Amino acid sequence: MTELIWDGKYGADGKKTAPLRVSLPFQTVETVNESAQERQRMLDLFSAGRDPEWRNRLVWGDKKYVLPSLLDEFAGKVNLIYIDPPFNVGADFSFTTTLHPEGDDDNEEVATFTKEPSVIEQKAYRDTWGVTPEEKQMGVQPLDKYLKWFYETVVLLRELLADDGSIYVHLDWHVGHYAKLVLDEVFDKDNFQNEVYWYYYNKLHGATKDVFPRATDTILYYVKNRKAQYTFHHLSEPREKPIKKLKYSFIKGKIVNDKDEQGKTITYLSTERQIDNVWRMSTLQPADKTENLRYPTQKPEELLERVITASSNEGDLVLDCFCGSGTTAAVAEKLKRRWLACDLGRFAIHTARKRLLSIPGVRPFVVQNLGKYERQVWQAAEFKDEEARTSASVQRAYTDFILGLYSARAIGGYTWLHGLKGGRMVHVGAVDAPIALGDITQIVTEFKKAVGTGADAPSRNGVDVLGWDFAFELNEVAKQQAAQANLNLKFIRIPTDVMDKRAVEQGDIRFFELAALAVDAKKTGRDVALTLTDFVIPPDDVPEDVQRAVKHWSQWIDYWAVDWDYAAYGGADTFHNQWQAYRTRQDKELQKTVTHTYDEPGDYTIVVKVIDILGNDTTRTLTVKVK
Repeated sequence: MTELIWDGKYGADGKKTAPLRVSLPFQTVETVNESAQERQRMLDLFSAGRDPEWRNRLVWGDKKYVLPSLLDEFAGKVNLIYIDPPFNVGADFSFTTTLHPEGDDDNEEVATFTKEPSVIEQKAYRDTWGVTPEEKQMGVQPLDKYLKWFYETVVLLRELLADDGSIYVHLDWHVGHYAKLVLDEVFDKDNFQNEVYWYYYNKLHGATKDVFPRATDTILYYVKNRKAQYTFHHLSEPREKPIKKLKYSFIKGKIVNDKDEQGKTITYLSTERQIDNVWRMSTLQPADKTENLRYPTQKPEELLERVITASSNEGDLVLDCFCGSGTTAAVAEKLKRRWLACDLGRFAIHTARKRLLSIPGVRPFVVQNLGKYERQVWQAAEFKDEEARTSASVQRAYTDFILGLYSARAIGGYTWLHGLKGGRMVHVGAVDAPIALGDITQIVTEFKKAVGTGADAPSRNGVDVLGWDFAFELNEVAKQQAAQANLNLKFIRIPTDVMDKRAVEQGDIRFFELAALAVDAKKTGRDVALTLTDFVIPPDDVPEDVQRAVKHWSQWIDYWAVDWDYAAYGGADTFHNQWQAYRTRQDKELQKTVTHTYDEPGDYTIVVKVIDILGNDTTRTLTVKVK
């Protein structure tokens, strides 16, 4: 058999390079559209030792870690896979975001701008296409990197696929011919079923030089085992025109009586045509406000409806690990399939969540990530050396590394204070725990002792608290506690980008302060009304012309949701999205007040989550006593 070889396919031992196989537990960070009653039933099933009811899953994370982590639960259980991976180096992770007016009746947009991909999102391209100077000297080409990346991806996807399952791989002219050879090798060329051509006849083409305009994508269709009873349903569609006019009505078929242009009655045979491997359907049009979410690479739902209808049945499990705007998940939801949707981009997950919520009667689903577990793997790998290190020395090496990226000077002699920058002290949070109120108490206490102690003493009454995650209850409570001690706190998120060596080497790491959210709560009996009253976002990542266009703080907000009884069910690390409001292309106004009626008196913790127009989330916690 002819074999496609790329640099890195085989290791020094002559064996094929295997994909990373680290299995990490998923963290459920949000349940969506699940009532308190449904949540309690799930807990009761779990506590009784029975499997909880299925929940569809939207996973944010690098598929390098996500796919092997899915194997424990889903190996051999996925009925259908559709993927639309990157075709070539480009800006697939960029997104167009819109600034809307506030209280403007004409509902027009104020500004639209493209948000470039974050460094961690660019990392996907460095892993896929990027060639380091050292690799270039060794003769490694971008295509080598892509084929290695693609091979390792489809190896894992094959393991996830059921024996009677199918996979559709959506590509274009850049790498489609190479990808087919890889798929032939992984799935066996005998399991290749079709090369489907999506002909988007309505695409507007600019001037082309010495080449025909391109108007097709390729979708490669394989089954895992053609000898198994894999699912395939023949599909048909109406013919665009009747194929034959008839004078006689005895011919079998569907007879249609109609009138011609002169009003005379005609009878003809109207038939449907069986769908072949050329799929004639339009691309999404800019004017389509119903489906077009302005997400780059977004595919029409009609395309996914055809794939899912042909190769799955109701209740089957559908997987898309490059879900983008969530087209696969949305169509699977409408067609009553179960689904797993994954993406590396934060804004992709946000877009998909909004899209799913817009589906009438959408079933409850969860948002997950690998969170601290992925960071633990990174820390253990990054800060080990030939000598056996203690956990304390690994932790110190990690802390010094983060301080260096933050341009802070490391200091010793403290437990909760790790560095100095601009006269302010710096705390570096652990990889596996969010910054909590208890941490702030210890930081404040230690800061008081540090004042006036020598060369490593602070010259300003401030601490920068760096963390990967921040507990919901922090917000104003922590800042108020610090203010009482005459201490100014800044909460700074450690960017996931620090786990990418090339991002570090290229100096691409940027730290951002968390946004601040103000919410007013008013009680009337058992009714609690919440009103958003202010939202301050650090503007560093927003173009100046867009900043100038902001006339009201609410224009920064794209979406907000409420958990009316946080931590009542399922632990204190999951946000239960019980209500939400968000902007759409049809309705750009944002509801800023919501009222909830509690069934029983008691003390309730409310968490409000806001997602801004850049896809970042900010939370605020309130406590209410209902009588």
